[in-house]
Amino acid sequence: MSEEKKVKKPSRQQVYTLLVEIGRKAGDGLPEGATGAALMCFASGVDEAEAVRETVAILKQAETNPLDVTGYGTLADREAEGQEIDAEERELMQRALEENSVIIAQMTPFYD
Repeated sequence: MSEEKKVKKPSRQQVYTLLVEIGRKAGDGLPEGATGAALMCFASGVDEAEAVRETVAILKQAETNPLDVTGYGTLADREAEGQEIDAEERELMQRALEENSVIIAQMTPFYD
């Protein structure tokens, strides 16, 4: 008897780079005096719209106030535009893909 190996379908998930602007909300964890912040996120999804929806949902669960999301595409999109992506960013993108998650790579608070 030969055992058939299940062929795993290639994942349609990709990782998208998103810049999310958040406003203030009680309990948001932003530094005192900050008026909001920009979050650089790596989010997995079958398309950018799904990655945005998942990111916004997770940020709302984390008691933040997402105001605006700008998408910068996938790793391939960014490379095609000539952007240099360092090893740390690539590792975070890979982690987001493997964990089917949203990774906040950087947070920059805004002040008046």
